[in-house]
Amino acid sequence: MDDLTRQGALSGLRVLDLSRVLAGPWASQLLADLGADVVKVERPGTGDDTRAWGPPWLSDVDGEPTGESAYYLSANRNKRSVTIDMAQADGQALIRRLAGKADVVLENFKVGGLERYGLDYATLSALNPRLIYCSITGFGQTGPYAARAGYDFLIQGMGGLMSLTGRPDGAPGEGPIKVGVALTDVMTGLYSTVAVLAALAHRERSGRGQHIDLALLDVQIAALANQAANYLIGGDVPRRMGNAHPNIVPYQDFPTADGYMIVAVGNDSQFKALCEALGRPQWAHDDRFRSNAQRVKHRDELVASLCGVTAERTTAQWVAMLEERGVPCGPINRMDQVFADPQVQAREMRMEMTHPVAGKVPLVANPIRMSETPVQYRRAPPTLGEHTDAVLDEWLALDVREVAALRDRNVV
Repeated sequence: MDDLTRQGALSGLRVLDLSRVLAGPWASQLLADLGADVVKVERPGTGDDTRAWGPPWLSDVDGEPTGESAYYLSANRNKRSVTIDMAQADGQALIRRLAGKADVVLENFKVGGLERYGLDYATLSALNPRLIYCSITGFGQTGPYAARAGYDFLIQGMGGLMSLTGRPDGAPGEGPIKVGVALTDVMTGLYSTVAVLAALAHRERSGRGQHIDLALLDVQIAALANQAANYLIGGDVPRRMGNAHPNIVPYQDFPTADGYMIVAVGNDSQFKALCEALGRPQWAHDDRFRSNAQRVKHRDELVASLCGVTAERTTAQWVAMLEERGVPCGPINRMDQVFADPQVQAREMRMEMTHPVAGKVPLVANPIRMSETPVQYRRAPPTLGEHTDAVLDEWLALDVREVAALRDRNVV
């Protein structure tokens, strides 16, 4: 591996991260995993809100909690933390100087929230015309809701996702349910990363930076995918269907002798193989079930018949039989089963990094596999202000006395 490869795909890129919680930090962690030098600016004394979002806390070598929350650790790998008091004029000036050296600024303040500090796009782009400035908000920079705060749970509801998630009306446990992770935040982080990389490509051609406006609500609606298209084209409002699929049958969970399994039949040949595995080959030739369109029309009859058969064997037995015939299927794993799965272990999705307080910290690996510039794990999620001196030296060439003077004034 040569020096360029060791540096990472985004080596040399400087990212100033003014964001906190999840959407912005998720984007900056991805950029950092790909090689960017990401500097996370945090409030002195408290830092990112998620530092306090525990338990669970990371334990030290003696098994005692460290005060480093699992939530914070999940989204801040490969970054450097500096503490700067943005409320002070000197702190604002210091951040402006850092932005002058940055390629990218990420922020998720309310609309106009950074203008009073002189850290808005207009001010910083005047100082650094090549700057790419990505703003992440709940509702975007424009529109009647622009001034509102936006949170993942709220946006899952407003953006339609919860109307599609949960058991149908009339079924046990009916009602809308949010997704079990802050999925809108994560998707917004991913869209932000794509936008930043596109803006960098444009800057290579034009020499100019730009302002990126990302809204959680916009992202959530965009991510409705086929469900949104079903409504816009078909005119019918999609309803909650539990684990069933609106356009494909059978494509849902089924009871087994010891739990549940997922069957995800995507075409007629797979359905025929399923019927053979179940010992009901005649179903594949039944006019009600011969094609997917007919199976969707006769969904309730088919699903009831399938449930009567799948309950006869265990999940493991069915999965083995169906996989042998090429029918997409699988178990519904608990978290411990996920990380014990041989495929997950083979892909090394659980990894460890050296941590300055705990010794080691277990983390979920980045899923990107690149042959020439693989993801590297250079730094564990930083402790609060861990790299303040180093960053001010490397980015701004401030010496020890200058940094000490800033500390004396509680700027850093």
